[in-house]
Amino acid sequence: MNSQFDHRHIRRAFSRSAAGYDAVAVLQHEVEKRLLESLDYLGDRAPKLAVDVGSGPGHAAATMHKRWPKAQVIALDLALPMLREAKKQAGWWKPFARVCADARALPLAEGSVDVLFSNLCLQWVEDLPAVFAGFRRVLKPGGLLLCSTFGPDTLQELRDAFAEADDTPHVSRFAPIAQFGDALMMSGFRDPVLDRDRFTLTYADLPALMRELRAMGATNAMNSRRHTLTGRRRFAAASAAYEPLRGADGKLPSTWEVIYAHAWAPEPGAPIRGQGGEEIASVPLSRIPIRRRGE
Repeated sequence: MNSQFDHRHIRRAFSRSAAGYDAVAVLQHEVEKRLLESLDYLGDRAPKLAVDVGSGPGHAAATMHKRWPKAQVIALDLALPMLREAKKQAGWWKPFARVCADARALPLAEGSVDVLFSNLCLQWVEDLPAVFAGFRRVLKPGGLLLCSTFGPDTLQELRDAFAEADDTPHVSRFAPIAQFGDALMMSGFRDPVLDRDRFTLTYADLPALMRELRAMGATNAMNSRRHTLTGRRRFAAASAAYEPLRGADGKLPSTWEVIYAHAWAPEPGAPIRGQGGEEIASVPLSRIPIRRRGE
């Protein structure tokens, strides 16, 4: 299967952005804070092992380490420079562990994890059922999965503006909420609940938006992207197409759709997809609770 994403590009982009990531990743921190609130589903249960997959600079890992001081906490990320930044969050006394690894191939023992947390990492994964199967493998039966990802409306204005400039995709494609829910069910997770948020950020102009995307590593990672410079003429065409959206505040809007999910790892032997990718057990999306936050 041809990969939709260039994972070497993703690693390089987040490695370059590591030092300045915290200064620009305001939305990521807000989503992380909202996802961390879902740890309350555990009640009084204290996990023995909690893993933050796609940890970035390790704020969520630090929060879990503070919440459960006796638990082992692991910050896991594809980009080694991000884990160097995470070391600053770990503290000198009983610091949490840091592991450089890919979310698609977790180097963790089967049935060893009580809580698996992943904030805004899965949008860079093309085979969601496979990565959720890996998450299920490492979770204990009854273990909690908390994750978030970007939905397809993310950067829609930017995608439409560049579509006026050429036919090459300039914005990564993200899975819709139905596909995200289906992938959880195909991997055998129990009682999934999906939430959805919609954020609008504003920018002075298109270059300001592009600078922020580069600064936080969120560049176009599709293999089908243009591998040469966009060029002044194409960029000018995209800017002109974006301009009519300028609001009363004089700023250009940028939509970010965020999908949240929590689910529980099943008992051993629960159905999972077949070797060819077909579903062994099928549950319609209508049976998965989907909520829009704030409604």
